[in-house]
Amino acid sequence: MITTHPSSTTPAAAPAASSAARPPIAPRSGPREFADVPKHWFAGLAVPTQISNGVNLLFPAGERFFVRSVYHYLERIEDPALRAAIKGFGGQEGRHARSHEDFFATMRAQGYEIDRFLKVYEWLSYTLLERVAPPALRLAATAAAEHYTAIMAAGAAADMPLEHAHPAMRQLLYWHAAEELEHKSVAFDVLQQVNSSYALRIAGLAMSTAMLASMWLTATAYLLWQDGVSPRAARRELRSIREARPTEPIFRRVFLRGIRAYLRRDFHPDHDDNYHLAGQLLAKADAAGAELATARGLA
Repeated sequence: MITTHPSSTTPAAAPAASSAARPPIAPRSGPREFADVPKHWFAGLAVPTQISNGVNLLFPAGERFFVRSVYHYLERIEDPALRAAIKGFGGQEGRHARSHEDFFATMRAQGYEIDRFLKVYEWLSYTLLERVAPPALRLAATAAAEHYTAIMAAGAAADMPLEHAHPAMRQLLYWHAAEELEHKSVAFDVLQQVNSSYALRIAGLAMSTAMLASMWLTATAYLLWQDGVSPRAARRELRSIREARPTEPIFRRVFLRGIRAYLRRDFHPDHDDNYHLAGQLLAKADAAGAELATARGLA
């Protein structure tokens, strides 16, 4: 079961422009044990597994960067509700990073070489970026990235194929998705208080899109190559999946729809009033945890 830490629960700040009822931003302890997760944990299929593993590799360093980018401005935020939301955001993202890093150990044990990729990814995407990009641009990139993760999170609530994933991974992804929805507006609200320039917001979107899309595709291709899956075989598997269950491809849903929404001058994360999905996702995470406990003989 996902554990909430009541002492860390912080109310989210609601901007005057939004009437959406925000849930508390409550850092919870997520799953940490993945040793029994099989190599192809998503319905026994290589391609959906490695698409998911590819983005999993991006999360820990990315989320720590997000926290640094937002916390840089903490002392400039006077609104106590937003200050509390920032601290809740940091608590949630820190726990996400730790749980995903725990899964890295399982990937290494399965024979995947991930450390060379992680070294290059972290240097290009964060070490170099923090040397050359000003703090406001890093915050703008964070706000855009949080928009993308919120889209992924909302998709997880309705993504029935995820029910065919190993329960440990379902628990991880549902828990993570729920908390991404809970804090989806925090970085954007900080950006609007620090610098509400539309040009800055779009520059952050461009940076975040280029970084996330290129690194996600590279990580996925690298893992499929290690599986011995050729590009032609990967496309064939994807076609078979879509024929069995027609759905909008995840890259199109996240990037094309996400960019179109973010380009609106009046955009705010709360315009998509989907906070209620966080509770549904947490219930799914708890159900996966109970299933896992039974399978491990712990129930």
